[in-house]
Amino acid sequence: MNTRLTPDEIVYWSSGSFAINATIAFTWGVMVLVATLSWLATRRLSSDERPSRRQLLLEILVIGMRDQLAQIMPRHADRYLPFVGTLFLFIGASNTLMIVPGYEPPTASLSTTAALALSVFLAVPAFGIMERGLGGYLKSYIRPSPFMLPFHLIGELSRTLSLAVRLAGNIMSGGKIVGILVAIAPLLFPIVMEALGLLTGLVQAYIFAVLAAVYIAAATVGENGSAGTDSQHASGRERTM
Repeated sequence: MNTRLTPDEIVYWSSGSFAINATIAFTWGVMVLVATLSWLATRRLSSDERPSRRQLLLEILVIGMRDQLAQIMPRHADRYLPFVGTLFLFIGASNTLMIVPGYEPPTASLSTTAALALSVFLAVPAFGIMERGLGGYLKSYIRPSPFMLPFHLIGELSRTLSLAVRLAGNIMSGGKIVGILVAIAPLLFPIVMEALGLLTGLVQAYIFAVLAAVYIAAATVGENGSAGTDSQHASGRERTM
């Protein structure tokens, strides 16, 4: 039975202090795969009344992601769709490819999920400053009192850590559970557990993307009453995660 905890432990090539492990190899593999499929899917798009099945599938996927974002940030769903959608597609592809023999999901490594969480950590203030200006965004850290500044900073760091640990922990533990059950009853559990693993992987991708959208929505909300819509949607969605 496989006793490795993360794909970081599988080293394919090394030279001195430099090494290429399974996390690096499969991360780049997933990126190339997603980029290639995206390029192929967006070739020769048409506005005909009867588009191809490939275009219909693409439109269903994009519209579905946009509708989910619209529930969190009704006024700016299209603006943040590329960033949040890319997170979902990469994590979803990384997780669902677990059915391929020999594949090790890079999302089972804390280094990968930490990089994804860090991208959200940097994107939140970037989008917030673009939407509200530097002064307007920084003021949110000292409301309702300047004494709240350290608590806001701790909250930013803790939710970033939570994003990374939650995703890595769920994917890692899911893979280990499947391995244990397959070792115990190889003829009974594999198909069911693989299906459950696929579902869990997609759910984890969805949760990560939704939480990223929630954090962005909270950071881009202004002080006026009309901007409160996105804030209320974001706060309510985060409480359900």
